[in-house]
Amino acid sequence: MSEETAWTAEYDRTSETLRWLRDKRRGHRSKRNRDLGVIGYSLVLLAGGYGTTFVYRFAQRLEHVAAHGDVLEAIRRALPAGLVLLALCLAVIAARDALWRGPVIVPAPAAAWLLSQPVDRTRVLRPYFRLTAGLAVVGGVLCTVAGGVLLRLTGLSSLGTGLAACLPAGLCLPLLAVVLALQVERRTSLGARVRTWTPYAVLLLVVLVAQTGWAATGHRLPVLEQVELWSGPWGWAAQPVVHAAGGSASGWPVAVTLLVVLTAVAALYAHAVSATVPTRQLRARAATATTVASVMWSVELRAAKLAVSEALGHNGHASRRQLPMPRSKYLVVIWRDAVALLRAPGRVGGAALWTAAAAAIAGLAASLDGGSRVAAVVMALVLGYLAVGRLAESARLEADDLRRSSWSPFRFATLMLHHAIVPAGLGAVLACLAAVPFALNGAAWALLLMPVCALPFAAASVVAAVRGPVRSELLFIGIPTPFGDLSFFVFLFWYAAPLLISVTTLSFALEAVLTHGAGVGALACIVLVALALTAVLLLGASHLAKKLRRH
Repeated sequence: MSEETAWTAEYDRTSETLRWLRDKRRGHRSKRNRDLGVIGYSLVLLAGGYGTTFVYRFAQRLEHVAAHGDVLEAIRRALPAGLVLLALCLAVIAARDALWRGPVIVPAPAAAWLLSQPVDRTRVLRPYFRLTAGLAVVGGVLCTVAGGVLLRLTGLSSLGTGLAACLPAGLCLPLLAVVLALQVERRTSLGARVRTWTPYAVLLLVVLVAQTGWAATGHRLPVLEQVELWSGPWGWAAQPVVHAAGGSASGWPVAVTLLVVLTAVAALYAHAVSATVPTRQLRARAATATTVASVMWSVELRAAKLAVSEALGHNGHASRRQLPMPRSKYLVVIWRDAVALLRAPGRVGGAALWTAAAAAIAGLAASLDGGSRVAAVVMALVLGYLAVGRLAESARLEADDLRRSSWSPFRFATLMLHHAIVPAGLGAVLACLAAVPFALNGAAWALLLMPVCALPFAAASVVAAVRGPVRSELLFIGIPTPFGDLSFFVFLFWYAAPLLISVTTLSFALEAVLTHGAGVGALACIVLVALALTAVLLLGASHLAKKLRRH
């Protein structure tokens, strides 16, 4: 039965069908509610036990830092561009999320069976839309409270004024994000445009990040800020907050009025058309969501990522970019990895963005001292690891299904070592480009240190690819201590071991350079450390690959 003829008033059986489903699901719903209650209780305990102390110390630290006049002014200058950046990030996330899930998502059995029955789609689908919109509003209210508290802690406004200023954004922006996601879910053509425009949207966000940092240092662009604040709902929502913080936003009442009217109209329209999502879209999203939920419970994060990536990356046509075939078999893996990246330029773009972020944090680390500098160095290295990891997808795909390696003229362990060459080389090139601004400012040693970090990161990415299936049994080995069971931390160490080993080793070496200066001896030492770490990680990758092949 087609979607157009699935329901008519003459053959309406919606009430009977939904009543029968409620009776059948009563036992399942009770069990699910108990499970959700246990999970919620556990999360509350974790948040109360660990989060309270962190939040308290963070609040104290923030209040202490904001007490300095220059920091307070820097925050005030950065608010216009920073708030627009956050609002646009929400829009991009909502649009991308709708490519695989969306605000109207029904359970797989309902998508496969219920929608093919003579039922009113409106009564079936609209409750799911209302549920998503309600949860979005709840999240927005929580963000409103957090925003008001942050404005109070930084001294930019009183608590009441801060809450009132954040409330329009907290209520309207989540609803507008849900409306945007619904349009992407309903219209296949709009989904294709989202995939096409995402790189440009990310580039815009990067520009806004740069503008925010530039404004914080005292180089504001007032005309551009006013254009951004009046360019759309992302700017309208920011104006009352900017005004409450003492910024220039005298027309904020008009902006709030525009925002509320637009949100009301958009929400009413979305509610009216929420039942028009094609059944094909609902079934595809239900299948993806079911896969993600099932593998998340088993902590198979890789499988969840693959399921989401498949939904996000489908655009109806595949790039056929090609490179000349190599004549030597020793270059065939490099050729395949290079062609794979050439056909998926988004990975290279993502690696470039992570590298730029790592370079920015590294520049901040050079101006700090003590524990703050160590934290900044670690953060920069983690971002560098993520950048190189984006380039190692071929190694992960090869390890996901060992049958893929049947084409290779090498043994599996050797093949996986070859997969580290392209990520290491391209990662080093990106790091060298990111180091150019440091060299122009007198830190020529960055041209050596930043690229050399790509070598152990590439080796660590291959180790992560061949470590085998997730060992969820580590969560239940039972290591009681006065501070609780440490099984989770054992599992976390196993999962993040390549990252932890590479970042920790390089952090000590880079901290020594920042502390004692970049002399010839110090540079030679860190190069030797990076090369030795790369060799150790490659040996580990070879051992794990052989073990994975045997099993």
